[in-house]
Amino acid sequence: MTKGTGDPMQNPIEHDELLTPSEVAAMFRVNPKTVTRWARAGKISAIRTLGGHRRFRASEIRRFLDQVDEDVEA
Repeated sequence: MTKGTGDPMQNPIEHDELLTPSEVAAMFRVNPKTVTRWARAGKISAIRTLGGHRRFRASEIRRFLDQVDEDVEA
C-alpha cells in the first residue's frame, strides 16, 4: 500500500487517523483521564483496539474541538 498525498478524498483512511487518549488530551490541554471520562460519558466516541485500548477518530475530535471553541467564544 502506498502513502497518499494527504488529500482526504483520495485516501480517506489517512484522513481519519486514530488518536490515543494522550494525543487528544494534548489537543484540549487536559489530562488523558479526562478524555477517558468524556468517552465513558458519551461526549466523544471511542474505538477499542484488540488490546482494549481506546482510540479516537481525528475528524470527530477536530469537530468536538471546534464545538468547544465556539462555546468558549459565546
